[in-house]
Amino acid sequence: MSITLSDKDKSTLRTAAYGAVSLIAAAGAASKPHKIATDGSFALYTATGPVGHVLAAKSKDINLTGKSVAELADRVLPALTAAMCLLERQDPAEAVNFRTTVLVAIEAAQTRQGQPRPVAAEMARKITAALDAAVPKVAVGQERPELQKAIEEIVESGFLGVSLRVNDERGEWVGSAGVAELGGTAKPSIDGHVRIASNTKTFTATLVLQLVAEGKIGLDTPVADYLPEFGLDERITVRMLLQHTSGVFNFTGEMYEDGTIVLGIPAPGTPLGQEWVEDRFHTYQPRELVELALSKPARFEPGTKWSYSNTNYVLARLLIEQVTGRSFAAEMHRLILGPLGLSSTVVPETSPEIPEPHAHAYYRYEQDGVEKTVDVTRHNPSWTPGGGDMISTTQDLATFISALLRGKLLPAELLAQMCTPHPTGIPTMDYGLGVFVRDLGPGGGIVITHNGGLAGYATLMCATPDGSKTMTASLTCVDDSAMSVAVPFQTAQQKLLAEVFGGGQADPAQ
Repeated sequence: MSITLSDKDKSTLRTAAYGAVSLIAAAGAASKPHKIATDGSFALYTATGPVGHVLAAKSKDINLTGKSVAELADRVLPALTAAMCLLERQDPAEAVNFRTTVLVAIEAAQTRQGQPRPVAAEMARKITAALDAAVPKVAVGQERPELQKAIEEIVESGFLGVSLRVNDERGEWVGSAGVAELGGTAKPSIDGHVRIASNTKTFTATLVLQLVAEGKIGLDTPVADYLPEFGLDERITVRMLLQHTSGVFNFTGEMYEDGTIVLGIPAPGTPLGQEWVEDRFHTYQPRELVELALSKPARFEPGTKWSYSNTNYVLARLLIEQVTGRSFAAEMHRLILGPLGLSSTVVPETSPEIPEPHAHAYYRYEQDGVEKTVDVTRHNPSWTPGGGDMISTTQDLATFISALLRGKLLPAELLAQMCTPHPTGIPTMDYGLGVFVRDLGPGGGIVITHNGGLAGYATLMCATPDGSKTMTASLTCVDDSAMSVAVPFQTAQQKLLAEVFGGGQADPAQ
């Protein structure tokens, strides 16, 4: 377990969790309240992570029988707040897990009652309030005008909408600006889902390193030992995949130093953007993407240079499935999404859907002299598996990057290797294993970060090396094959980094 709890602490968690379900059952049931409580408690027994271990071992020191609703409430509601305070101090990710688990459990209890009853709904509201009483208050936009101004300026630069979440020494601030869709007036939801694009790489790299920790993968073992069917250069190691030093051709296309462009599959942001739009529900198999990439000359000898290639992370995904015998999605849930309680994060596989709420993304191209703008919110993300297909929220991204850098997902040695910078040739930005290590200069220091952008969606995920300060953002735009969003995106990113981590002073040289 990654948290340290005394027997008294464990009793508090169990009293709070099982008491919440009992309150719903007692307050709303016409009959058989204990049966309903038992049904609702199934979610508690099956909870994941350290909290799950505590709740699954329900002990005899909890006596919730024979009490009136008022007596239960007097005991349970303070226990819920105390449990959240305890977990917030020990491990914020487990606090999120506990809150989510309790809400799922009381929802299950209410569902078993048939028709919802007003008294049960009111009790559910009180339970939620007790859970939230321990969480630092979210600052509203007008309390941090510099952050609100920053995202409004980003919208003015050409983006449709922006949602920003900052966690720092002042607590948590969330805000949004712009619109959720073209022609609309509603702002993007601060809890909206977004296609996180290449931030998926950080999740995938973490998953590979967790399997290294389990002894199933060797970080410096040739990839060909695990995936012999591709005939990979035997000098390419697992580390090189995660570090982008393999030299393998990028299946979405490459631009060489002399300006030569070699096309890959149709993809947004490339000269084949229109073809991608017209065939955006096509299903690609990961193996065919790797085979296409390997049919092209390598960019360089393995380990001699750095070049960002989506193919590396398709190979990483296939590697995960090969060594575990389970799907990429199943392993992601087992080792990351479940333990951290990231209930809003999705591995969509081939599904074109994105959960509500979400802002819309658009792609623009010219055909026969006529400009067309297409809503591409729904598309089959199988064209970028393992490296750009996941869906999440700014809340889940903040929980993930903070937990990762606090050592909740990886042993210290592997986390240190993940964050060890390797030269990229990009000023102030080096690359570790699935993360950029960025030097913001005087006043800003080092941040561990990744970003992602595809088909009208963009996401930012940044944190101090200790995970104590985080910034996550989702952005939407009308993208096009000329990459018109590139400069505004980089400018937006720099403004936010400077505002959150660098005291508001952007370095023009960056």
